[in-house]
Amino acid sequence: QVQLVESGGGLVESGGSLRLSCAASGSIVSIYKMGWYRQAPGKQRELVADIGLGERTNYGDFVKGRFAISRDNAKKTVTLQMNVLKPEDTAVYYCHGEIYVSVYGPPVDAWGQGTQVTVSS
Repeated sequence: QVQLVESGGGLVESGGSLRLSCAASGSIVSIYKMGWYRQAPGKQRELVADIGLGERTNYGDFVKGRFAISRDNAKKTVTLQMNVLKPEDTAVYYCHGEIYVSVYGPPVDAWGQGTQVTVSS
């Protein structure tokens, strides 16, 4: 019912920047929250950042002011601007959404397929 498609991953040198984008499509009534998680090899998936209604944002502790998340409600997109990237930021980044597909009931969880971010030292 809902698809999330990510773009913008890739290879960057330490200290560089990348911008990740995610577009939602399908049977969407409205979007409660969208965000990004990441998972490095051998580690658990962790929250990078999310943005809810009223532009309320939440960041993982490791972000420390380096990343900025934004959303465009009309386009149903979320963007993550990542600056001052470090080798430890290397991971697969997943777009996540809590999306209403009906006027009744709670929002559903949706995940993108993931995009690789690699930061070289």
